[in-house]
Amino acid sequence: MRTIKLLLSYDGTAYHGWERQQNARTLQQTLEEAIGSLTCETIHVAASGRTDAGVHAIGQVASFHSSSRHDCDTIRRALNALLPDDFRVLVAEDVHESFHATYAAKGKLYRFVMHDGLAMEPCLREYAVHCAWTMNHAAMHQAAQCLAGKHDFSSFETAGAPRASSTRTITHIAVFRAEPGRIWSRDQYAVGDQQSAISDQQWSSGLPPSALRSPPFLFLEVAADGFLYNMVRAIAGTLINVGRGYWPAERVAEIVKAQDRTQAGPTAPAHGLFLVRVDY
Repeated sequence: MRTIKLLLSYDGTAYHGWERQQNARTLQQTLEEAIGSLTCETIHVAASGRTDAGVHAIGQVASFHSSSRHDCDTIRRALNALLPDDFRVLVAEDVHESFHATYAAKGKLYRFVMHDGLAMEPCLREYAVHCAWTMNHAAMHQAAQCLAGKHDFSSFETAGAPRASSTRTITHIAVFRAEPGRIWSRDQYAVGDQQSAISDQQWSSGLPPSALRSPPFLFLEVAADGFLYNMVRAIAGTLINVGRGYWPAERVAEIVKAQDRTQAGPTAPAHGLFLVRVDY
């Protein structure tokens, strides 16, 4: 029996999340049926995490056991022929039999994409959340830094998925502006990178709003050893309140200490979220 690891990319728009459900199209079911068609086996696929309905991935990892004798390149090509166009296997490889995509994961990187231009780019409407306000990304980045490190993130956890602990460690968090091609990058943004087009000083320089929105795409990137249910989307909703000037940056530290979901911002829409990378 082999253990096969898959690197996956998918547009989550048409799916009701990862986990198999009755009477709903899901990513897990779609992939398991494709593998079953290839191997003539009943397959269970484990993923690094269960992305929600509408959430996308460019670096999801999954694993399954199979007695198939097909080599990995044949498996990759055959699955891509069987899967719909919005779901792709980027890499298939044999790994040690003990590997499990869920339990072996050491950390993940998520990206949340926002747009604050006057009109949303229609071709990207399923991949970025339009904000009706000119967003101060520098204030958002400043506010986000209090989330770095080990904290109880109860204030950013949606009820419904009980955990033994709400404590997680964020190893990297940044908010910045970049061109839309950043959406599909698997690299982590480095703080201080020159990709960001607008400096802190420009926010007080009297530049017109059109200049402040160029480029009009904002990115929140969060890497952590694990994530709570809707954690990144709750962080995004909170930072959007800061970016629009509704809350001061200092408010975020108070929200963390409160350990109360009602104190944080709304859960941002799912279609702006991407699972970028899983570390093992």
